Amino acid sequence: MAGKVSSDPNVFLLPDIGEGLQEAELVKWLVSVGDTVEEGQDMAEVETDKALAEIPSPRNGVIKELRGNPGDMIQVGDAFVIYEGDGSAPAAEPKQDAELVEPQPPADDASSNEKDQGTVVGKVGDELVGASAANGKALATPAVRRIARDAGIDINAVVGTGLGGRVTKKDVENAIAGGGAAPAAAPAPSRPAPTFEAPTPAPKREITPIPAGQETLAIPFRGVRRKIANKLRESVDRAVHFTVMDEADITDLNVLRKKLSAASGEKISPLPFIASAISNVLSRDEFRPLNATVDDEGEQIIQHRAVHLGIAADTESGLMVPVIRDCDALGVLEIGREVIRVANAARSRTIAREELTGSTFTLSNVGSHAGRFATPILNYPEVGILAAGRGREGMVVKNGSFRVGMLLPLSLACDHRVVDGATAALALAEIIKLLENPESLLAPARS
Repeated sequence: MAGKVSSDPNVFLLPDIGEGLQEAELVKWLVSVGDTVEEGQDMAEVETDKALAEIPSPRNGVIKELRGNPGDMIQVGDAFVIYEGDGSAPAAEPKQDAELVEPQPPADDASSNEKDQGTVVGKVGDELVGASAANGKALATPAVRRIARDAGIDINAVVGTGLGGRVTKKDVENAIAGGGAAPAAAPAPSRPAPTFEAPTPAPKREITPIPAGQETLAIPFRGVRRKIANKLRESVDRAVHFTVMDEADITDLNVLRKKLSAASGEKISPLPFIASAISNVLSRDEFRPLNATVDDEGEQIIQHRAVHLGIAADTESGLMVPVIRDCDALGVLEIGREVIRVANAARSRTIAREELTGSTFTLSNVGSHAGRFATPILNYPEVGILAAGRGREGMVVKNGSFRVGMLLPLSLACDHRVVDGATAALALAEIIKLLENPESLLAPARS
């Protein structure tokens, strides 16, 4: 739903963005007082729970007042934009307000009980603007346009199934699969396109220098950084952290993954193997206490059958944790493709909000930067997180003999209220055993 609608057609209230949240942080205004805007034109960027969204204008008009400054938390339903009351809005505008909740998804879309909301980045329900395509130009959010552009799809040739003809993420995905648009002019590939994307390099954050003549620099908690701070504070305040550490000999794993990379043509890192080992262990009854979340208000522990694995991804805006659902039902190659997909989507801010929630355990690849062991903070309300350090060559001793091997540091942190020390230590030992016998990880833990 679009939420409340003002009785004054010149007052635009901050809409419900469809995430069930009550407030959003204003990131920046895309228009200024006095600007003439068109229906569907983006007016502001807001952020909710690590997701960006652009708020479009519901009508043509002239901006009289903008309510809020960057960094302010705006309540859903509060006055957001005030238009000039000089009759510049089209006569059809009140009709849009009356029809906000009328449109229905296309009758032939039976794949889901919910309409496609496009992507979270730039996603505001189509019903907010009552929009339609004009002059042959598709109506779509910047995030959806980016997906089409990266895939070589001419978005103007995609038939939009969103309300008012808006092109959604699903429409573009169907077009990519060959269901609705001709690719933009480009040389035809000599072989089928691969089913994966190269991983996005770790971002380099911009550092604000301390101005000359100043001894300090005050940086407010805003955006993702504020949400990260609040989440970590909640985790430290509620959970009782403890960490067990060990190393796995991944010499054989490295040999196997190089063979798989050569055979598949895909770049495969150790991360999918670690994810597979975690999923395998957590799917066992004796270690299900680690695949759990805590309901502190209800004073109960919720154990989960399926392993929905969160993958900590470093982005320009800070740490995000996209989720690979039913990771225990995927093989190593499938996990590798999903890791790349969700990490790239998180870094480009095109990931859907539902892919940022619902994890039951988290994997953090701290070794992608540097460092061996870590004391990771739980992704509350989860009760377990595994940090993989940077692999290194070292001496491996086995059956009285030694050799040089590749050692992978692992740090498993748990909520001691839920997980006993012995259970955590045994779980880590089983993960290591699987990593040292990597052939067992090729098939899914759950069929």
